[in-house]
Amino acid sequence: MQAEKMWEVSTGKGIKVAVIDTGVDPSTQSLKGRVLPGKDVSGAPGDETRDDTGHGTTMAELIAGSGKRGMLKGLAPDAKIIPIRSNLKGVRGGGRDSTGAEAIRAAADSDAQIINMSFGGAPHPTTKEAIEYAVAKGKLLVASMGNDAEKGNRLNYPAAYQDVVAVGATDKSGRVADFSTRGQQAIIAGPGVGIPGWCDGEMQRYCSEKGTSPAAALVSASAALIWAKHPEWTANQVSRVLIKTAGLKDKDKGPGKGIGFGAVRPRMNLLEGKGDPGDPDISPLTGERTLNTKSKGASSHAKGSDEDDSDKETAPDKVKVADSESEENSNVSPWLAVAAGSVVIILGAGAMMIKRGRRR
Repeated sequence: MQAEKMWEVSTGKGIKVAVIDTGVDPSTQSLKGRVLPGKDVSGAPGDETRDDTGHGTTMAELIAGSGKRGMLKGLAPDAKIIPIRSNLKGVRGGGRDSTGAEAIRAAADSDAQIINMSFGGAPHPTTKEAIEYAVAKGKLLVASMGNDAEKGNRLNYPAAYQDVVAVGATDKSGRVADFSTRGQQAIIAGPGVGIPGWCDGEMQRYCSEKGTSPAAALVSASAALIWAKHPEWTANQVSRVLIKTAGLKDKDKGPGKGIGFGAVRPRMNLLEGKGDPGDPDISPLTGERTLNTKSKGASSHAKGSDEDDSDKETAPDKVKVADSESEENSNVSPWLAVAAGSVVIILGAGAMMIKRGRRR
């Protein structure tokens, strides 16, 4: 991903990312000074700074870690984290927010521009309403698609909602990872194999992780880099550029079965200036108007109608787009492959890496 070169252009400074997860421990060397006050809606003992599993803290470090003293350096190291602790698996004593709706609304009401949701479950009307609420407030929503490709390949929400950038995982060769959930809801992919992460809530050592959770965090960090470079853009424009610069050959054909339009490549915009941001008010995910940043007199309407064709665009439909069976549409070509090892940097020999299975 050429992170070092991208950091000469953007480090995510000025961008805030809400991390809805198991909590974020702000005391790790990598996160000191990078975590802002958040909210705990889990109903569990403690607050949003308590992380019983290490999962939320890992996501935060992948996004904005400083890399100090052998800790993780995130892809957007100058971004800020707003932790939102929800009642997710591993949160001890949690009893509220079983659908994630309250957490999403809390993130939408925060100062965060981006909401990272590295979790998934069943659909629920209150969750869908919370997603729509966040979109109307101009937030960019990113969610992991799940790790169920080999176990039923079930849909995971909120990633399957059309207003969310659904993220799959690539392996070290840039191909869709074996475990990464497939489906028409796929929009983009991030590195998801061999990613360092805290082994548990003790925060004593890193393990080698895999999953769509870290992939989503790295997509959120990519969005932070682009938004920091173009602070005048809207969430629609940032997500559109993420899609247009993704590394899949036939991206004009719509989402594929595993990695959508391809592997995330923020460098294409930051270093090469590619990616047309398009209309600030129209979502590239649905083709519908979600914002109203333009003045009423800024655009003319054909034949006096209240809405013209400029309010819509061709967009990936997470339900109607046909799956592609070709290898070309399912995998990133070798020259576009994203090497997971180049995304996050372990500084120093102090970070102990040990192999273990992925965290669900």
